[in-house]
Amino acid sequence: MDRWLAALPVYNEERYVDDVLREVVKYAPEVLVVNDGSTDGTRDKLAGWPQVRVIDHPQNLGYGAALKSAFRYAIDEGFGKLVTLDCDGQHQPSRIPEFVAACENADIVSGSRYLKKFPGDSQPPADRMRINRQITQMLNDRFGLGITDAFCGFKAYRTDALKRLDIREDGYAMPLEVWVQAAMLGLKIVEIPVPLLYLDLARSFGGALDDAERRMKHYNEVLDRSVARMLAQGYALKN
Repeated sequence: MDRWLAALPVYNEERYVDDVLREVVKYAPEVLVVNDGSTDGTRDKLAGWPQVRVIDHPQNLGYGAALKSAFRYAIDEGFGKLVTLDCDGQHQPSRIPEFVAACENADIVSGSRYLKKFPGDSQPPADRMRINRQITQMLNDRFGLGITDAFCGFKAYRTDALKRLDIREDGYAMPLEVWVQAAMLGLKIVEIPVPLLYLDLARSFGGALDDAERRMKHYNEVLDRSVARMLAQGYALKN
């Protein structure tokens, strides 16, 4: 079986990082944390995990930038697969093996919080659910993806597929660029259900993006920009 890696983008997660890593190391043979310029005690907490590889961004570059660092590391170090999950407690590390197994027959495996109801599911913030549904429907209409959750960070990737992606977005809209490129490259995508857990309802998207309408406008701009870049490179819409 290919070597595989679990990676977590982390920004100011001192409340959760020890508990999450305690579980992740049970299920992943190798673990990477991308510390995206944390200003709380996250770096000190990570120093207590010598078995975990840490990439430190000197300043906060964004969620997408942290994932890009994880992608590069997985490719450069010769891993066959990469599992990504968030460090805020909403993703259950015990499900990591499901993602690795599903990635045997897919280029990208994406968690979906809407494929199945689980006991104890949270009620998500209304604006997040609305935007997720609108963007998901837009992706399905434009690319025929058939997905149910555009923004779940619990994913698995074949690194051969990651080598074909050219991700430019550094912020929270980065997954949209992944979807556009994956669709237009014809990558095989599957979803698997995961619980819907929100432990931090007050989490900020940063600045103007905390306003739902501005966030939606930004997401649409990223989608249009991503499609235009792919079309300019000679790729066609496959829907």
